[in-house]
Amino acid sequence: MNKGGLGVGSASIILIFAVLSLTIFSLITFVVAQNDIALVQAQSELVVSYYEADSVAEKVLAELLDAGVLPNSVNGVDIGRMWNEERQSESIFFFCRINETKKLFVDVIVEEDTIDILSWSMYNIDEWVCEDRLPVWTGEAVVDE
Repeated sequence: MNKGGLGVGSASIILIFAVLSLTIFSLITFVVAQNDIALVQAQSELVVSYYEADSVAEKVLAELLDAGVLPNSVNGVDIGRMWNEERQSESIFFFCRINETKKLFVDVIVEEDTIDILSWSMYNIDEWVCEDRLPVWTGEAVVDE
């Protein structure tokens, strides 16, 4: 007698498919979570490094206010000078290293007992190199030279 319904084999296949699907989705979730943790840690390190550089810049500015004569270097940070056409005065600039690829650029005008901040920006110092060749397989053996 033939019963018209799903047999034990069909139920097993559906169960195996469900277990495999749940396993794959859990692995994908785990990988995404690991990538998110790595991204958050990198962002956290950047923020901490930025505020350390910011603190160094604040110390340099405090030293510049206290100094009677403008020094060439303060706390190991080289001080530069340039003429500001817009303000018709000399501005002072310096860079504080944030990490291997970023630096903090500070451009200020120091007058008597005040500091006018013209720029307080984070810049990339890592060079971007354009890939000048497109590695397309032409059907021939590729030999690196």
